[in-house]
Amino acid sequence: MLLSLTNTPRDYAWGSTSFLAELEGRSPSGAPEAEVWFGDHPGDPADVDGDGTLDEITGGRLPYLLKLLAAARPLSIQVHPTLAQAQQGWAAESGKALDDPTRNYRDDNHKPELIVALSETFQSLSGLRPVSDTLVLIDALGEGAGVSALRARLSGDADVLRDTISWLLSGDAQSEVDEIIAAVTAAAEGADAGEWNAAIQAIAGVAQTYPGDPGVVVALLMNHVVLRRGEGLFLRAGLLHAYLEGLGVEIMAASDNVLRGGLTPKRIDVPELLTILDSAPAEVPVLRPAADGAVTSYPVPVADFALDRVTLTGGAVARAVAGDTMVLATAGDVAIETVSGEVRTVPVGSAAFVSADEPELRLSGVGEAFIAAPGR
Repeated sequence: MLLSLTNTPRDYAWGSTSFLAELEGRSPSGAPEAEVWFGDHPGDPADVDGDGTLDEITGGRLPYLLKLLAAARPLSIQVHPTLAQAQQGWAAESGKALDDPTRNYRDDNHKPELIVALSETFQSLSGLRPVSDTLVLIDALGEGAGVSALRARLSGDADVLRDTISWLLSGDAQSEVDEIIAAVTAAAEGADAGEWNAAIQAIAGVAQTYPGDPGVVVALLMNHVVLRRGEGLFLRAGLLHAYLEGLGVEIMAASDNVLRGGLTPKRIDVPELLTILDSAPAEVPVLRPAADGAVTSYPVPVADFALDRVTLTGGAVARAVAGDTMVLATAGDVAIETVSGEVRTVPVGSAAFVSADEPELRLSGVGEAFIAAPGR
């Protein structure tokens, strides 16, 4: 079975008014367009060309959710649960309605995710920076009372990052937060801060969007990562992160479980966030896989999904179908054909669904497409 898929962009406030329109070669709608979901998740199943939605075809069994993501402003600082944490949280909230504003868990699944940049650059805050490096960074912020208080917190014993995040988000540190944000702004406007300049400039930009938000100072504790087009970033459960700006293809386990820690008007549950947070500091490696012919694969350590990028130069590229598969066109002219003889063109910004009973698919044209499937 071969189906054409579309969906309406979700109008989250952080969405871009131009990225998706430019990708698809159409006029901007004038509204923010943040995400396009290609999946069967009940939160927003994809529309099937002709009639109905994808969940009516699949029964909601897809283990992954594929998206286009277009951020013009920072997303919330957030973290996703492990499978065990999601199941426990879902069970604990079983008495709450799904639209209850105090609910943290929308389903009982984990949400590891992979983002691959489509824009020339894609900025992210990903994972917690080693404390020794953050102490060097904050030396560029001067010696104000707020900065000194942050330095003292980070110089403590035990789990200093978890304790510092708890302090910042507690509501009791607002005066220090305001002083630190002022110091970040001043540093961004002052002399070049060397190796930390890009991070300080990025966080100063976050502060402009969310003045006074404690999440701005939490961002100071995080790795500033800039992807180039085609590079990827895998975010495991428990890892604190926030996308800042850019257009990308995102794939994740089929879940909508998000615990937020700042940079958002939405609900923040600090105790629950701290429960699932992995506060171990570490760099998050950028995925720069080499192409194998026309295909570039992005290896991830989960069984929920696999993602390949296919560069088409006029010849056909055949791929075995191993489970329900999607093909998302991101540039040029892309066509798909199955062994059973069905053929579809896939307009840029839309997708095709190939059911698991098809043994193979063939892509042709001149352009670029991403193939999403269950994990290998």
